[in-house]
Amino acid sequence: MDGTLAVFNRAIVSYRRLWQASVFSSFILPVLFVLSIGIGVGGYISGVDGVSYLDWIVPGVLASTAFQMAVGESTFPVLGDFKWVRGYHAMRATPVRIADMIAGYQLYIMFRVLIAAVVFLGVSALFGAIHSPWVVFTPFVCALLGVAVSAPTSAFAATIENDSYFALLFRFLVIPSTLFAGVFFPVSQLPELLRPLAYASPLWHAVELCRAATLGVAPPWPAAAHVAYLLAWAGLGYLLALRAFRRRLSD
Repeated sequence: MDGTLAVFNRAIVSYRRLWQASVFSSFILPVLFVLSIGIGVGGYISGVDGVSYLDWIVPGVLASTAFQMAVGESTFPVLGDFKWVRGYHAMRATPVRIADMIAGYQLYIMFRVLIAAVVFLGVSALFGAIHSPWVVFTPFVCALLGVAVSAPTSAFAATIENDSYFALLFRFLVIPSTLFAGVFFPVSQLPELLRPLAYASPLWHAVELCRAATLGVAPPWPAAAHVAYLLAWAGLGYLLALRAFRRRLSD
């Protein structure tokens, strides 16, 4: 546990020195999305599923922000600590275990996502987009989503030598997930053959949980099924990361 907290503290110290660079993408950009799309585009849309487009899109943007933040923090930073900074190799020379490296960094991802989610919800509340006390659970849903995507992404980052692979990751996985996982329009509007791809995305499950919590309605699947799916991604990602880190650090 001490090793995990040491890795978490290292990440926090680094973030304190660089936090200004993330203000726009983590806090300002999501709010601009709500204003431009939720209110701007929403003015031309009568509503979705009986609610205003602003109310409908807020939880989607909240979850997609957590999704993109977690992926972003698990690509270049992880590869950098292997290839350029050699931070993980330095940790390997200490009592910190490989399991601590992964767990500590995932804890940092959860912390980042929680803070961003709380700020985003506070701004959304000013626009009257929060309609249920269940909204208090949405930051934790976002934190779970963060680990569900950052753990496997960290595993991927630990297996490559060239950062050009990240462009493929964003182009073929991150962007399609953001566009077609129920963030901007219901998945039911997709062709039936494509809907299973949306359901396979961890982002869709988090979007539906956040939407149910902010609107005070039941999600399309049982909440336990959504949570279990995200936990499965997090658990599998952790095991993959553990294997990838061990191989990389044995070189």
